[in-house]
Amino acid sequence: MNSAKPPVVGITARTVPVTLQGTDMVVSLSLQSHVDFLAAAGCVPVVLPVRPGVEQLLGNLQGLLVPGGPDLDPALYGQERHPLTRVASTELDRAELALIGAALAAELPLLAICRGMQLLNVRCGGTLHQHLPEVTGNDGHRPQGAGFEFGRHVLDLEAGSRIAQVFGDDTPKTACHHHQAVDRVGQGLSATARTPDGVVEVVEARGHPFAVGVQWEAGQTEDDRLHRALADAARRR
Repeated sequence: MNSAKPPVVGITARTVPVTLQGTDMVVSLSLQSHVDFLAAAGCVPVVLPVRPGVEQLLGNLQGLLVPGGPDLDPALYGQERHPLTRVASTELDRAELALIGAALAAELPLLAICRGMQLLNVRCGGTLHQHLPEVTGNDGHRPQGAGFEFGRHVLDLEAGSRIAQVFGDDTPKTACHHHQAVDRVGQGLSATARTPDGVVEVVEARGHPFAVGVQWEAGQTEDDRLHRALADAARRR
């Protein structure tokens, strides 16, 4: 009998206003697919409300997932705010930056998605394009429509990279919905996948057991390979 305990993986929460039973309130929540994918991969998912000091919980975790969310405060990477940059909370930014920094220092397996990847890059001293259409000339990474639409891009993966190991020859067509992206890559990170128009879609921390940032909305499709890769890294820890 295998008596090993399943790894515990933290998922940082997002705080959103909702209406339940006619009452307006604010809740901390996680995308259910992140919970389901990690549970199916043999982990115990735990949703972490993001407050100052949340990094103190890392000693109880074997992995960390930082999902998508609002734009970062550009002052954190030395820029003035673009008119289309929407910052929710500088407290949230600083708490998640501290959490990611602690995860890197502890070599805790980390999967950073969309905003999470941008946080990872900024934490390592990188910068962002604040409005990607000014760089690419189009809205291909965040299509404008009546609903929440995805841009679809086939990635160019760097041979021998962690992301290439995850996907092998079956490269996914990404589901993107972002108007910001990595500009200068942070120290200790490598850009290991790009879209055909040159936008960085994956960064990896060199020398870290598993610290991967992806720009697309992983968790919004049925592809759970990134979550399984995080689960495998958490088990090895």
